[in-house]
Amino acid sequence: MQALIFSLMPLPVLMAGSTALLAAVMLVLSQDWHGHYTMDSASGIQKFHTQPTPRVGGIAIALGIAAGYLSADASRRALLGPLVLAGIPALAFGLLEDLTKRVSVRTRLLATMGGGVLGWMLTGYSVTYANVWGLDWLLGFTAVSVAFTAFAVGGISNSINIIDGFNGLSGGTALIILAAFGALFSAFGDTDMVHVSMILAAAIAGFLVVNWPLGKLFLGDGGAYFVGFSLAWLSVLVLNRHPEVSAWAPMLMCGFPMFEVLFSIARRHRRQISVSGPDRLHLHSLVKRRLVRRLFPNASPLLSNSATGALMWSASLLPAVMAIQWRNSTPLLMLGSALCVLLYLAIYARLTQFRWCFSPATLLAKTA
Repeated sequence: MQALIFSLMPLPVLMAGSTALLAAVMLVLSQDWHGHYTMDSASGIQKFHTQPTPRVGGIAIALGIAAGYLSADASRRALLGPLVLAGIPALAFGLLEDLTKRVSVRTRLLATMGGGVLGWMLTGYSVTYANVWGLDWLLGFTAVSVAFTAFAVGGISNSINIIDGFNGLSGGTALIILAAFGALFSAFGDTDMVHVSMILAAAIAGFLVVNWPLGKLFLGDGGAYFVGFSLAWLSVLVLNRHPEVSAWAPMLMCGFPMFEVLFSIARRHRRQISVSGPDRLHLHSLVKRRLVRRLFPNASPLLSNSATGALMWSASLLPAVMAIQWRNSTPLLMLGSALCVLLYLAIYARLTQFRWCFSPATLLAKTA
């Protein structure tokens, strides 16, 4: 039995998951000591929890990944080490915001983009093709390639932070995307990267046990930016290790959080409000108010919160499956991306205008 467990769940994966879980539990048990600095209040336009809760789950995930790194063999440490080092700016500036509430979105975004540049400095890896005519030629220039990589890394990292609003939402979404990466690497026989994906997933799963459904610990900005950075760097790695993969495959895997960011920017710009300001018109917020309340009219706030997070996991499943199945076909991946965008817009319109449609009025939605 023990041999079977280790064949399915190697020691570094077990170490990552158990360490993250233990760290998450300890953060909850010791909250009376550090809560003055780490608690997330229950008041605010995007707050859906009912009591102050520690928002430093990123610490548990980082410790879990560190434990997985220390127990991995040399080839996997060589892949995981640069990811961890390059992800430190995203984690550090996110945690600084969690503790002080004074770090601007721009500063956190620049720090994460800096991590993308640091990753290139450590590995020499950057995005050198996008399967887009003209852009591929530009990406042949190192400066353009590194700048594009930094921008993409920052965008994906920020997208995970954007969707971090309900118990389990960001963590569960990240697990689905990591499972897709694992399946993709497995299809090419890239065992080392399969194990790296599993270590990352195990660390997030350890945190998720405490986060969902009871909401005892939140991911926080540090965790969200670090997890987002990890997904972004896996995207860079897959394109460099397996150039036969279309650049649209990892983009589609991260499709839901990425489109949430782009749509939110367009919606806020159309309404002439700050693109970085908080609001309650994200898709996950609307799902809670329009769908979860109807499905569970007598549910407690905690149940509604966690049910919303679980329901929103489905938003990442279809893009992940299409990305795996069509990994080498740019036309099919483009088609899949377009279908996912149309589905998002149709659902958003149904939740705001109460009808299935594609209308510019969707960008002007003001109430939920």
